[in-house]
Amino acid sequence: MNTQNIRSILYKCGVGLMIALAVPSCKLDEYNPTSLSEENVLRDFNGWKAFQSNCYTGLWGSLIGMPYGLVSEAGTDLWTFPYNNHNQFRDILAYEEFTNSSGVVRNVWDFAYGSINACNKTIQLATELEDGDANDIKVLVAEAQFLRAYYYSVLVTQFGSVPLIIVDTPEKSLTPQRNPVPEIYTQIVADLTAASQNLPVQPYENNAQRATKKAALGLLARVYAQGAGEGLSENGKTYWQRAKEVADDLINNQAQYNAALYTDFSQVFASANNRNNAESLFSAYGVDPYNPSYDVFTGNTRPNLYLHFYPKFDDAFSTSDVFKRGVNSNTSNAYYGRLNQQFFAPTKYLINCFDARYDKRWENTFATAFANYSGEQARASLGTSVPAPANVAYSAATVTLTAAMCTKYGIDPSHIGKKIYPYADVNARNASQNATWQYIPKIWKKGAYTGATSELETVANANVHPYPLAADEDRFFAYLSKDRLSAEDKKARGYVTVNIDDLFDASDPSGSTYKTVSPNNGLTPSSLANLFPAMMKFNHNFDGAWLGSNFQQKLGNIMVMRMAEVYLLAAEATLQANGNGAAAAGYLNELRKRACRNAADFNTATGMQLTSATMNDVFDEYARELCGEFNRWALLKRNKAFETRLPTYNKTAAANFAPAKHYNRPIPFNFLNTINNADEFGNNGY
Repeated sequence: MNTQNIRSILYKCGVGLMIALAVPSCKLDEYNPTSLSEENVLRDFNGWKAFQSNCYTGLWGSLIGMPYGLVSEAGTDLWTFPYNNHNQFRDILAYEEFTNSSGVVRNVWDFAYGSINACNKTIQLATELEDGDANDIKVLVAEAQFLRAYYYSVLVTQFGSVPLIIVDTPEKSLTPQRNPVPEIYTQIVADLTAASQNLPVQPYENNAQRATKKAALGLLARVYAQGAGEGLSENGKTYWQRAKEVADDLINNQAQYNAALYTDFSQVFASANNRNNAESLFSAYGVDPYNPSYDVFTGNTRPNLYLHFYPKFDDAFSTSDVFKRGVNSNTSNAYYGRLNQQFFAPTKYLINCFDARYDKRWENTFATAFANYSGEQARASLGTSVPAPANVAYSAATVTLTAAMCTKYGIDPSHIGKKIYPYADVNARNASQNATWQYIPKIWKKGAYTGATSELETVANANVHPYPLAADEDRFFAYLSKDRLSAEDKKARGYVTVNIDDLFDASDPSGSTYKTVSPNNGLTPSSLANLFPAMMKFNHNFDGAWLGSNFQQKLGNIMVMRMAEVYLLAAEATLQANGNGAAAAGYLNELRKRACRNAADFNTATGMQLTSATMNDVFDEYARELCGEFNRWALLKRNKAFETRLPTYNKTAAANFAPAKHYNRPIPFNFLNTINNADEFGNNGY
């Protein structure tokens, strides 16, 4: 099919969709649909199958990247501005000067509708094929129905009433009409019901990138819950009841649907589980730099979401003392990635949701200890060919504490002369001509100081550090302590130590304001106000996840939905449908049990086991389990909780939140500027 012709058609649709075919999703089958003629696509199964891959475009283009990451999580009780970054995304994070020129909102709209167009065309063309196996066609149509439902679920949640386009026609209207929200949900449910019936348990052609039955059921439970917030019902049952029924079916028949909940939370984001995650119901698959197709892949978008959740080390520390800036670059760091964005910081509420004494989700979600790295593996294996980010000698990454350093960072002078060694060591491997270098981490054993690679060990997730950090730990230069450390506690530690509570401005009781860098902020030095716990779920750190010299982006898979959410939906729907707190607690306890640091911690005395649950318990559990995972804004919307939770936990956002308009996002200017009936279509009150 001629790409220019497709762009023309999408433009006529009047929904800003020109971007859709600029990022073809041919990686599913390594077959490029843009090389085919229109007739091929219309009549030939292989051509149609290749075109069907475009249905997945929106996932990897925007909806599992930074734009939707911001739109789906910001402006809630979980996230706020870090220091000195209030002008970045102030519309999304705090509803300030929110207009229809928002780039991230436009990206969500464009990619969703662009992919819907591909889904519609795929479904419509299926009846015109001249060849192909009937079951193959049925499955691929079901995938398109599932994906169309997903994209519409994003649109109706974010924008409310939108045009419901489910057919592909040569000429598109320049006077589009909005469809009522109930009508959109009816179509989404119909698509997901059909998909759940026709999708296989195992992915088509054993291609794990494709949607399966469990994905359709999981999304159906989510959609019913979201629609329940609109007061919808079906055949005499509320959508809350239907959400519980579907969630229970998936929970009670996991083996039948090839679904699973890991028994230990640390497995969820373990590197070895990224490409084939048992808990994932559906994932956006990252391109594989070791696959030959990588070097001909024409897509140009790879998520850079991870880097927005990390603080800027350069701003917090001197570039020549504890942070070895000379060999551990802030912008090309072969252990952390790029560290110069600093857009998203957790609110005090989110931090306080975790009782880290018992809940291992804390250190498996947030990095609060920061370290230097070496590259002895790479230096040994590559010699003079080692890439610069990995060309770091163990000795060069080792810090010797001086009197000046101790004075500057408030480290007790008894530690002068002691050393801080690197925590991680990276190897380097050239994956392909375009992806280039992969940086593969191992961890230095505590107490091993020779720099010999025999003293390295492989861990499940190299981003996860020991918790709590021991007083005698000598592999980290800074630690943000969740449990308050006394002056005596700090005195015993030969590294920079900050109590997390001391990073927050006490004048904001909601815990949404971090301190400024000022002489009287109580931190030593004051520049430590740049720090905050770094959410690391998307900072993929394994062989195959790096993009060579482009440290802004990572190539790992990102889960669109995982089984844990189904338990949360079941608990939420139970409370909303019948108020049974004991039954709701049963669902939450499954997640809390596997999060326990020790099996013996699961009891009511520690608070890890619930006997009855309220909606506040549900909100808290969503925060602990799914923070950052494209979920929070929708949760608050369907429970109409912005007005109560923002003033309590994020007064920065509450100050500008206007319920009359902020329950929906603005319609993008580019779309309104394209159609002929912009005034009639409206802008959701913006």
